[in-house]
Amino acid sequence: MTIRPSAVTLAAVLTLGLTATPLIAQGNLGNPAALTEQAPATYKAKFDTSKGVFVVQVNRDWAPNGVDRFYNLVKNGFFDNTRFFRVISGFMVQFGINGDPKLSPAWRNAKIPDDAVKQSNKRGNITFATSGPNSRTTQVFINFKDNAGLDGQGFAPFGQIVTGMDVVDKLYAEYGEGAPNGRGPEQMRVQAEGNAYLTKDFPKLDFIKKATIEP
Repeated sequence: MTIRPSAVTLAAVLTLGLTATPLIAQGNLGNPAALTEQAPATYKAKFDTSKGVFVVQVNRDWAPNGVDRFYNLVKNGFFDNTRFFRVISGFMVQFGINGDPKLSPAWRNAKIPDDAVKQSNKRGNITFATSGPNSRTTQVFINFKDNAGLDGQGFAPFGQIVTGMDVVDKLYAEYGEGAPNGRGPEQMRVQAEGNAYLTKDFPKLDFIKKATIEP
């Protein structure tokens, strides 16, 4: 799922990573319909990355559909061993395409309903990427700065970085925007080839070692 960048709007830049070998799909990750557990009212998700640790505080009343999806993705290891494939300095960092390309077809169609936008896309807030109404799947982004212009375009934050925003700020950004509009990864190839493509052609991208729900 891709939202191509545009010089005109911030929303167009939010289109809707990853070690050397593709992963083997395990458990229920290949069956999105089985991963629909309701999330707690609040929870924290810890991301251990190649640059260090950051923690997301998630609040279900901000965006319940997004919060439930994020909870199930983290709890079931969807983000483990994936890369931050789109890092645009002064704007946002995007991730959420699994390293195993065999999983992409199932999740591409596992869309969740939109949430009302109750919070602003300010620095440190995390939000699902979208390609239009009711099209959110697995890709999320963290705002590097206050991006209030996204609020009226349907981008509903569901949590905020409470520890480690300095880690997020240090994620490798030199590849910039994705192809064909920049030097970064082409999203269709990320979905089709997974980690093999990213580690070969974009070896400097930072990655998530493991994401867990904090007890």
